[in-house]
Amino acid sequence: MSIKIRKAVVEDRDFLAHMILQSTRAGKKEGLFDLIFSSCNEDEILQNLASLVCTDAKSHCHYTNFLIAEMDGKSVGSLCSYEPRISTRQTFVLALNEIGFDNVSDSLEPFYSCDFELNNSTLMFDFMEELDGFIDVGVLKALMQKSLLTARLKGYRIAKSIVETGSLDHIMYYKKLGFREVASKECELYKEKFGRVGLTLLEIEF
Repeated sequence: MSIKIRKAVVEDRDFLAHMILQSTRAGKKEGLFDLIFSSCNEDEILQNLASLVCTDAKSHCHYTNFLIAEMDGKSVGSLCSYEPRISTRQTFVLALNEIGFDNVSDSLEPFYSCDFELNNSTLMFDFMEELDGFIDVGVLKALMQKSLLTARLKGYRIAKSIVETGSLDHIMYYKKLGFREVASKECELYKEKFGRVGLTLLEIEF
């Protein structure tokens, strides 16, 4: 079965919601969006995420930042790439406000308290995920190759990603793709909320 990579469209919002939630949980019971949408059940969290990817405010979760991998017409994987100078923290807050979540500062604090100081023109990768049943068939590699090719054509030579320090499978896979660890940060508040000691910054030159 061949893998087709395409840009995400608004009709992909439900699939992207699943991929974002899967990515932020990263094997944990709860992730960032469980904290933000704490009063919601699973279906409501997914509905909120489907709305979040389509807001006027173009946060890093916006569907236009995503590539989708397809096999036999079925969406099986995702990868997001964005620039921090465009998809800022403020833009993310505005997008959350847009879908009806106004008081999000406390929910975001554990994540941003453990964030890294990044060059605003850095290209970031996020939400690299694949469906169960399609692991190790080349989905993530195909997504990354397409993303790096597009990034190179736009003049980028370095890309970065942030993953949880305890998410060993994710870190190992990024390293297989050519990334290296460049920094890590331990944060008590992050550990208290998510059970992981902090975040790891990865980088690739291409």
